[in-house]
Amino acid sequence: MKTDATIKRKRPKNLNLAKVRLPIPALVSILHRLSGVILFLIIPVFLWALQQSLASAEGFQGLLAIAEHPLAKLVLLGCTWAFLHHFFAGVRHLAMDARWGVELKQARLSSKLVLVVSLLLTAVTGVLLW
Repeated sequence: MKTDATIKRKRPKNLNLAKVRLPIPALVSILHRLSGVILFLIIPVFLWALQQSLASAEGFQGLLAIAEHPLAKLVLLGCTWAFLHHFFAGVRHLAMDARWGVELKQARLSSKLVLVVSLLLTAVTGVLLW
């Protein structure tokens, strides 16, 4: 039987998180949370933009001018990725809650699909946006 002292000695002293290689399902799960935070934090900006666009024609034209800037397009593209990734990863999580795709091979495949589909649709949106 192992003692607490034996277990403590075998633990890593300096865990370098940059060298830790996450499995793809873990990466998709972390990105799902990150995209949710991004979407939550951007809500006030989108609500302000909606208010400006509905307040007057000048406000709408001002928003169009802002949206033409390359940095604004990049931010909108990032928000598009966040939405698409969060949506597809959420569908994946719901399916796994229903016991669909919980086997390791299926979980890895669904994770890869979430990454590929969200990035592909973001790229398509980027091409259409520019």
